[in-house]
Amino acid sequence: MKRSLYFLFTISVLVLWSSCRKDFEFSPSTGDLQFSKDTVYLDTVFTNIGSSTYNLKVYNRSNSDIVIPTIRLSQGQASNYRLNVDGMPGKEFQNIELLAKDSMYIFIETTFDIQTVVAANNQFLYTDAIEFDSGSNLQKVELVTLVKDAVFIYPNRDSEGVIETLTFDVDGDGNDDETSIQGRFLTDSELTFTNEKPYVIYGYAAVDEGKTLNIDAGARVHFHANSGLLITNNASLKVNGQLSTDQDILENEVIFEGDRLEPLFEDIPGQWGTIWLFSGSIENEIHFATIKNATVGLLVENNQNAPIDKLTITNSKIFNSSNFGILGRATSITAENVVLNNAGQSSFAGTYGGKYNFTHCTIANYWNNSFRQFPALLLNNYIVDENDTTFTNDLVEANFSNCIIYGNDNPELILDEESGSAFNYFFNSCLIRYQVNNNPIDFTDSLHYTNIILNQDPDFLDEFNNMLIIGDASAANGQGNASFASQVPLDILNVNRTASPDLGAYQHITFED
Repeated sequence: MKRSLYFLFTISVLVLWSSCRKDFEFSPSTGDLQFSKDTVYLDTVFTNIGSSTYNLKVYNRSNSDIVIPTIRLSQGQASNYRLNVDGMPGKEFQNIELLAKDSMYIFIETTFDIQTVVAANNQFLYTDAIEFDSGSNLQKVELVTLVKDAVFIYPNRDSEGVIETLTFDVDGDGNDDETSIQGRFLTDSELTFTNEKPYVIYGYAAVDEGKTLNIDAGARVHFHANSGLLITNNASLKVNGQLSTDQDILENEVIFEGDRLEPLFEDIPGQWGTIWLFSGSIENEIHFATIKNATVGLLVENNQNAPIDKLTITNSKIFNSSNFGILGRATSITAENVVLNNAGQSSFAGTYGGKYNFTHCTIANYWNNSFRQFPALLLNNYIVDENDTTFTNDLVEANFSNCIIYGNDNPELILDEESGSAFNYFFNSCLIRYQVNNNPIDFTDSLHYTNIILNQDPDFLDEFNNMLIIGDASAANGQGNASFASQVPLDILNVNRTASPDLGAYQHITFED
């Protein structure tokens, strides 16, 4: 009986409430909307590449429910911006309701073809506005996008939409092999990248046998996801960057990065594939370059006994690699004034033997995006195949002179030797982070180490943001071996180091407060 009375009482309350309730009454807006920003900057995009999605928040601060008669782009249907208002896509909207003390999001995107306008310096500032209401109640939020022209390199598609893949001699037997690598070979007219326009690469841009890709000082090379460069048998890469007078804009450096230009993507690892110096490529050189946000910055394979090293890299920086900064496999690399930092595995890994000579290099790893299993510097002389069979190869030499090897893990150096092949290495005048209780390295072994400084502060300016110049308090100051400094007399910023050489790629400076 009590349950029945309670049920009847509840129904009565609901009926009375619904009979008293009035439908929401919306009044026309009066030009008093407020916005999260008065201008939406969609940052920089390449021509014909869609932007990220940006948002604008619209507030009704009044005590009344309102209806906005119109929301539209000033250029109407001709606008190159696209809107999504309250879940509806379009360029013009009618009678949008907004409750009292409530807000809504407007999402904004753009794609623009710079070929439709006259652009200065290969870029064009594209603008429009979102208009709310009209007449005396009109309110506007400006939209601004910088659009850059570029040279686009991408693989072809067949009539069924299948993307072209590369065919070349993979195994060195003299016969071409089909691969699953999407991309195409550069034509002869494309074998010089200039600094006139940025380059945007989809898939792998490959250099054919016997050809050389030259990249001029100041060039900018951008890669789409899973894209990169591939240098094949008897082909070469020559990156001809030069010292920049302005270290903020790096006008003479060659910069390799992803094709998303928005600030959100500035330091996100793994946006593109790798610069792949394939087995058989020869005499590759990289000078004054920055390689950032790749999966593997440089993948260098085989040819460890070539008469001229497979790769010579100087005055260059490799940052934010989701796997390795430089991954060498049975190859030969000479590096001077090279700065490595922030890799999901190792900043430098010399694997399956090889020949490596690093002088005045900063090999750091302050990766903080996930757990890291590998040190800043890894050396080994073996590989294990899919059948768990181990193959060894001579580590002919691995010399690290006047270097800093440091990071936010411990240890930052692993020497992983497998019996059956040579394992030769020497560290001369290096600052190393290494503190292990079980089976530690014996740094008093003069056959492999001399003048080693352990676990003392390198005093980097801002290691988590890839600013690895050292300060007055650095344990590396004045600790360099003069003979190696005479071989590389200028640091990465062109400062003479011969009088009192510091370790690493930089001579120290006094940090400003």
